[in-house]
Amino acid sequence: MRNTILLEKDWTFYKNPQSESGEAVTLPHTWNAVDGQDGGNDYYRGTCKYVRHFVKPELEKGGRAYLEFDGAAMTADVVVNGTKLLHHEGGFSTFRVDVTEQLTEDNLLEVYVDNSNNTKVYPQKADFTFYGGLYRMVKLVTVPKVHFVMDYAGGNGMKVTPEVTILDAAEKQADADVTVELWMTGEAPDVTVDVAGETQTVPVENGYARAVFALKNVHLWDGVDDPYLYTAKAELPGGDVVERTFGCRSFKVDPREGFFLNGRSYPLRGVSRHQDRAGAGNALTYEMHREDMAIVRELGANTIRLAHYQHAQEFYNLCDENGIIVWAEIPYITMHMTDGTENTLSQMKELIVQNYHHPSIVCWGLSNEITAATPVDEDLLENHRLLNDLCHKLDKTRFTTMANVFMQETDSPLLEIPDVNSYNLYFGWYLGELEQNDEFFDEYHAKYPDRCIGFSEYGADANPQYQSTNPTHGDYSETYQTVYHEHMLKMIEERPYLWATHVWNMFDFAADGRDEGGKHGVNQKGLVTMDRKLKKDAFYLYKAYWNKEDAFVHICGSRYVDRKEDTTEVKVYSNQTTVSLYVDGTLLETQDGSRIFRFAVPMTGEHEIVAKAGAEEDSIHIRKVEEANPDYVMGEIKDVINWFDDEPYKPECYSIKDKMSEIKASPKAGAILAELMAQAPGAESRGDVAESVKDNPNLVRMMGRMTLESMLGHMKDSITEEQVKGLNRMLQQIKKGE
Repeated sequence: MRNTILLEKDWTFYKNPQSESGEAVTLPHTWNAVDGQDGGNDYYRGTCKYVRHFVKPELEKGGRAYLEFDGAAMTADVVVNGTKLLHHEGGFSTFRVDVTEQLTEDNLLEVYVDNSNNTKVYPQKADFTFYGGLYRMVKLVTVPKVHFVMDYAGGNGMKVTPEVTILDAAEKQADADVTVELWMTGEAPDVTVDVAGETQTVPVENGYARAVFALKNVHLWDGVDDPYLYTAKAELPGGDVVERTFGCRSFKVDPREGFFLNGRSYPLRGVSRHQDRAGAGNALTYEMHREDMAIVRELGANTIRLAHYQHAQEFYNLCDENGIIVWAEIPYITMHMTDGTENTLSQMKELIVQNYHHPSIVCWGLSNEITAATPVDEDLLENHRLLNDLCHKLDKTRFTTMANVFMQETDSPLLEIPDVNSYNLYFGWYLGELEQNDEFFDEYHAKYPDRCIGFSEYGADANPQYQSTNPTHGDYSETYQTVYHEHMLKMIEERPYLWATHVWNMFDFAADGRDEGGKHGVNQKGLVTMDRKLKKDAFYLYKAYWNKEDAFVHICGSRYVDRKEDTTEVKVYSNQTTVSLYVDGTLLETQDGSRIFRFAVPMTGEHEIVAKAGAEEDSIHIRKVEEANPDYVMGEIKDVINWFDDEPYKPECYSIKDKMSEIKASPKAGAILAELMAQAPGAESRGDVAESVKDNPNLVRMMGRMTLESMLGHMKDSITEEQVKGLNRMLQQIKKGE
C-alpha cells in the first residue's frame, strides 16, 4: 500500500550552510519573508540549507521510498546520509527523488536551496521578489514494488482526458468519452479503473494501460455556476492506488465573440494573482489559499491568471472546486536567456504533467513580457516555437497564449507562434491616456479580425492613505485607482471580442526593488492590500460589475475624511439599481442607475453619510476642514491639470491639450516642444527611454496619441508649473496649421 508521511516539523535552517548553528523552522518556510518585502532590492539571494532527521519507513518487499518536494525555490540539491541524489532547477513545481538505497534506521536529510542570480533558471528579472526556501510541503512517500510511476516530471502516473460532445448548450446536455491512461513501474497483469461508478479492468502492456469510459448525459463542469467534479481511481493488484479529480467541459475562443464554455458565450473577466502575502512571503498555508479564493469569489471574478509561475496544487484544486477558469504559465519572463531554453522546457513539462487533470485550466502561457528587456531575434523565436510544440505534444486539448508587453509590435513574428494572444497595457498609468487602451484594441481588432486577442494585464497603483479631489495618474491615490478602473471596465464591456481580461492585480504583492507610492518593496496595484485586511474602493467597483448574487452597497472615500471643498462628491458602488443617500439622517437624494452612483453633498461641518440599496447599507464619516490634509498627498505632487484656469485659451491655436503628434507636425510648434524637452531638468537621465522610443515605431505612434498635457504629467519631477505655463503661452501664439 502507498503511504505518505508529512515532513513538516523538526527542520533546522542554516542561512549559511557552513554555520554550526541554525534556526528551528516548520514548513512552509522562506528566508525572505521580511527582507523580500521591505524595499531596497537587497533581500538575500544565495544558498541556504535545511536539515532534519527521519526514521526509516516500513517498506513492503521490493517497495520504494521517495522524498517529494512540492516546491523549493529556485534550485535544490537533495543529500541523504551524505550522498547527493538530485539537483532540481525550477522553484515552483513538484519533484521527487528515490531514497530507497540510501536508507538506514536514522537518516540525515540535507536540502541546499538556492535563489541566487544565474543565467539558466527562470525567473531572473521581473517585478516581484524571488523568494528562496522550502516554501511548500516535503513528504516521504512509500510505494509497493509494483506502483504507478513516480519518476516522470512530478506526475502521479495517471492522465485523464474527457472529450465532451455538447448536445444542447441551453439545456446543458452532453455526452463525454473519458480516456484514462496509466503508467506503471514493475510487472502488473492488469489495472482496475473506476470512473463515475463504472469499473473496468484493462491489461497492462509494457507498463502502460488505457481505459475509455462513455458517459451519457454527463454532468458538466460549468464554471462558477456548477463546477461539478468527477474522480478517476486506478488500483493495481499489488494494492497501489492513484486518483485524479477531473471535470467534463468544452471550450473554445472566437476572434469576434470571445470565450465559450460548454457551447455558450462565457466572457472571461477576472484577476491575476501572485503567491504572496505580507509577513509570510510565498510560504502560504492552505488557510491563506482558501482566504484568497473567498475574496476572489466575493469579487465575482470567473477567471484567474496565475502569474508568473506554477502555483500550489491546493490553489488549482480550489479553482476546480469554485469553477474559476485558469491561465497557467511558467516564469519565462522579461528577459530571454540564451542558456535558459532547457529550463523553460522542463518547467513547462512539469507544469503540464502535474496539472493536466485540472478542468479549471484552459490555456498554457508561454511567456510574459519577454521582449521588455530582450529584442525579438531567432533564438527567442525558436525558444517559443519549442515551447509551443511541447505544449501541443503533451496536451492536445488546450490552447497556448502569451502576454505581450505594450510596446511589442503587433506584426511581430512572435505573435504568430501561440494559438491566441494577449497584451499587457498600462495607458493611463505608466504613460499615455486612458482612451489609448480603447484605441489599441480597436485598431488591433480591425487589422487582425481573425486573431483572438485578450487583455492580460492592466492596473494602477493605489496607496489607500492617499486621497484626492482631483485625481490624476501618478498620484498613487485610491481615488485615481477608481477613476482608472471605471474607464477600463466600461471599455472592456464594450468589446466582447476580448477572450479574457485580467486585472493586475488581485492583491498587492512584494517587489523588493520598488520604492514608490509611499511604500517600500510593494507593488500596490492590488484591489486588496497585501495583508488581505483592506479592500480598496476599486474592489467594490468590480464587485458591482461582476457579483450578481450578493446584494451590497459601498460608499467610496471612507479614508477621505478631511475635505476642503464646499461641495464634495460622494460616490457609491452597488449591484442594485436604486441607491438612496442620507446626510446626517436626512434623505439627500435617491438615484436609479447601474453600478456607479454620484451624489453632490454640501459640506458644512462633520457629517455622517449613509447609503441604502434595498436591505443593504453602508456609512462613512467626513468633515469640512479649512486646510487640505497633507497626509492624503504623496510628497510634493504637482497637479498637471487645469492649466488654463487663470489665463485665456484660444482653441484655434496650439496648446498643451493637443496631441504630441499634432504639435510635432507643425514646424514652429514642434521646434518649441523640442527645445523645452531638451532643456528640462533630468532630460539627460531619460536617454535610454528616448533611445527605445526612437527604435520602436509602435511606441512612437502610441506616444504621439498622448496629449502634451498627459506627457507632462509623467514629468512632474523634472519640469515646473511655470515652465509648463510658459510652454503653453508660446504654443498659443501659433495658429494650427502653421
